[in-house]
Amino acid sequence: MEVINGKTVVNGQLMYSGLTPGDLTAFIFYMGLLTMPVRMMGWLVNNVSRAASCGQRIFEVLDVESPVKEIPGAENLVNISGNIVFKNVSFSYTPERPALTNASVDVQQGQTIALVGRPGSGKSTFCHLIPRFYDITEGQITIDGIDVREVTLSSLRSVVGIVQQDIFIHTMSIRNNIAYGQQNASQEDIERVAKISQLHDFIISLPDGYDSMVGERGVGLSGGQRQRLSIARTLLTKPSVLILDDSTSSVDAQTEHLLQKTITEALENRTTFIITNRLSTIKSADLILVFKNGKIVERGNETELLELNGEYKELYEYQIRPHEESLNQMKSNSLHEVGF
Repeated sequence: MEVINGKTVVNGQLMYSGLTPGDLTAFIFYMGLLTMPVRMMGWLVNNVSRAASCGQRIFEVLDVESPVKEIPGAENLVNISGNIVFKNVSFSYTPERPALTNASVDVQQGQTIALVGRPGSGKSTFCHLIPRFYDITEGQITIDGIDVREVTLSSLRSVVGIVQQDIFIHTMSIRNNIAYGQQNASQEDIERVAKISQLHDFIISLPDGYDSMVGERGVGLSGGQRQRLSIARTLLTKPSVLILDDSTSSVDAQTEHLLQKTITEALENRTTFIITNRLSTIKSADLILVFKNGKIVERGNETELLELNGEYKELYEYQIRPHEESLNQMKSNSLHEVGF
């Protein structure tokens, strides 16, 4: 390298000791072009790391084998009437803490069985054992005399309809949400179950009717409307056994009254289990089972249970008695006002 006339020369090549305005502009422009790819590289590395850790957890869940398995040669459950028998059934999620202890019930076709009790008393667990969401620890559950462990899971769960407390609504039209479990259902059948669940009038009031879209998990619908949609979806499958797990907890009193009337007609000749904390919904039940600490502590109709002065009477006093006293007071005041 040498300097000739104030300019640097390297191996015979003239080297500039400064930048022209054009060179500076080009340099800044090229640096600007490089900024986004460099930032994207950091964003990509971060996303790949997150995806790898999330994917590992997802596949751990997907690869878990269900403890509920079909026995070799399991038969299909078809043409059942709905006679369900629990014989000395016990179940526990963990060995040291039983969730259900020595439960025995004989339910005949077409009966409506109400399950009441304080939260955590075993009501939902009792019903979840029917479609074999879990396998019992001891005892036996039969449908029409057939042990539920001896039939295929798909055929068992196809005859048991469940309206859960936690309702999942898909991002699709109301029509498709109702027909989710029965894709070939006709419009007439969809409207029939919508009327039974007291949802039809609301649907036809929407600009697109049954083609109206709802968001993920029912965005755009109230809690009561989501519950009624779930009831319609379940009724469309025409299950022989129906489980309503606190399915009207978000419904107003007037709608609940209408639901009880229409659902009672739809449940004719269908074995039904109603899990509820609202005693006003079970007055017409054929049998009421009262749960406490995983045990059936009382059973009978409402009159019989009130005479026992036990757990049901205590629940009744908390819920129904104040309401009845208020109604009687209102009637008394009305009679007094008119001069009686």
